[in-house]
Amino acid sequence: MKKPTHKIYRTTNWPAYNRALMSRGNIAIWFDPATQWYAPSKGKQGRNQTYSDAAIQCCLMIKSLFRLSLRMVTGFVQSLIKLCGLNWIAPDYTTLCRRQKHIDIVISYQKSSDGLHLLMDSTGMKFLGEGEWKRKKHGPEYRRQWRKLHIGIDAKTLQIRAVQLTTNNISDSQVLGDLLNQIPQDEQINSVYTDGAYDTKQCRQVIADRQAHAVIPPRKNAKPWKDTK
Repeated sequence: MKKPTHKIYRTTNWPAYNRALMSRGNIAIWFDPATQWYAPSKGKQGRNQTYSDAAIQCCLMIKSLFRLSLRMVTGFVQSLIKLCGLNWIAPDYTTLCRRQKHIDIVISYQKSSDGLHLLMDSTGMKFLGEGEWKRKKHGPEYRRQWRKLHIGIDAKTLQIRAVQLTTNNISDSQVLGDLLNQIPQDEQINSVYTDGAYDTKQCRQVIADRQAHAVIPPRKNAKPWKDTK
């Protein structure tokens, strides 16, 4: 059986295509004046934190995006604050170093109003070892280590609604319950779409507990489950 031929798409709207390519290099960073930059008082004994988690997360995101050192992040963020005409002060590098170890990352999202349709899957992330070319040429190294990133995405808005990082020995089905727990209980989940790795009784049960419909293809060696009474 022959493989289907790939379709060839030709660009006909060159002016719009060129403008889209140029827009990829446009960088616009702006701070919302309504952002809670400084941490509110908790009403407890002891010294309160100076900066909010949102401020620390913003600085760390800029650090990761432009691959800057912590000292450079402080100067970069302070220059952006000055351009925006705000009277804020950027966190110093020692504060960023200390807070980045314990900060809880908050992912902003738009809450679904007519029911949530979740897409669940995982991917591997290499954090130690050489690249793919050296592995194929010289064989795998014992130092290569991976982590698994499990994510849940809203099928309508493509926003990340749930995320968890585990070691590579954790299966996808073991994490599904924790991912669904990240969705607020007052938000209705209509359906959960996964691949065959989630075809277990436990996964179907946790989906049913949220009154959602499971869309899971059976595995290649799937057999009917026996009813347990």
